[in-house]
Amino acid sequence: MDVEGQNSNHQNQDTAPQMSKGLRRALIVLNCVLMALGNTGGPLLLRLYFRSGGKRQWLSSWLETGGWPFIFVPLLITYLHRRRRRRCQLRPGNQHPTKLFFITPRLFLACAFIGLFIGLDDFLYAYGLSFLPVSTSSLLISTQLAFTAFFAFLIVKLKFSPYSINSVALLTVGAVILGLHVSSDRPDNVTRGQYYLGFILTLGAAALYGLILPLVELMYSKAKQAITYTLVMEMQLVMGFFATAFCTVGMLVNKDFQAIPREARHFELGEFRYYVVLVWNAVFWQFFYLGTVGVIFCVNTLLAGILIAVFIPVTEVLGVVFFKENFSSEKGVALGLSLWGLASYSYGEYRQEKDKKDKATPSDQELVHETFWNHTGNYMGITSFEEHLQWNQQQTGCLNLQLSISQSLESLCLAFPPICEADDASVMS
Repeated sequence: MDVEGQNSNHQNQDTAPQMSKGLRRALIVLNCVLMALGNTGGPLLLRLYFRSGGKRQWLSSWLETGGWPFIFVPLLITYLHRRRRRRCQLRPGNQHPTKLFFITPRLFLACAFIGLFIGLDDFLYAYGLSFLPVSTSSLLISTQLAFTAFFAFLIVKLKFSPYSINSVALLTVGAVILGLHVSSDRPDNVTRGQYYLGFILTLGAAALYGLILPLVELMYSKAKQAITYTLVMEMQLVMGFFATAFCTVGMLVNKDFQAIPREARHFELGEFRYYVVLVWNAVFWQFFYLGTVGVIFCVNTLLAGILIAVFIPVTEVLGVVFFKENFSSEKGVALGLSLWGLASYSYGEYRQEKDKKDKATPSDQELVHETFWNHTGNYMGITSFEEHLQWNQQQTGCLNLQLSISQSLESLCLAFPPICEADDASVMS
């Protein structure tokens, strides 16, 4: 989700004048709250399902994107807003129907393809979390940043910086430290083999998500249309639908639909709470997706990445508080390395964006030259700003040459005053 809005910054600039500062701040706060709830509540509720007797990995993976119909609510609101604004702008006799959706068939197919990958990623994550504590799973998922940098280098030709290389190294070391100390946080009802399987599956989910993000960025660059917030929600809707369809096929094959009533009766928290956990699990994951898209659209991708990094220790602390998970020294070291790596990556992104803005902003001297060229360039036969700079350098060289000649003549007069006085007399006569 961090990359999905990278190309929406330009569109964000276009729509900023139509949005008041108060409304924009309210949307930022709302999306941050949604993101916080989804990023912490989703993994905790999913782990609660497995701790209380749930054993259906396909069902739990289905819940991660099963709340995709909730996206129809903001889409309906934006559609009604567009229709009302269009009626106010057009004349009564020149009414045209408001466009229902903006996604093209080409984008639809691309979103469907990526949605299948998301469904597989949901299954890997849910299967891995069934054997791992939520604190360990959160640390392993943070390594998706390293995989994102690697696949972005291959797919979208992202250039590595010292900060990104440092973050990849730190995240890798943190994952290795967790893998070497399996006995410290392995749940009682999980064997060593199951723990290693969950470890590998969670790393696989992080790697696959690291592949999905550059693919989404590539899809944006090939979209050949403006990326708006409405279009981003439509694309998220399509990806969520096909991810859910992928998991639905797995549930049908595994006969999870027939097992749901039986599993609910044996759920440790009760049958009613079983369905409450399932419903709120789907809701909280949609909070995360919508909040991430909203933060990226209203601010930028960097803030979304920073918020995800901030919520990693929050999720770990909540796992220790609610589930009494063991927070070993190895987890502390891995957490420190993870936060260090994420901070290094975020700072590198900040420096890169700052350098781009500095290069895009002309200096004061260039602004003076450009203003002078706008007023005089056409009169001198100069057709471009670059030609004016070349002409200005030539004129500056001529002035410097004249100044040096004048200084040489003045020095000569000081050395031979009679000659200079005679020359002055002849000139006067």
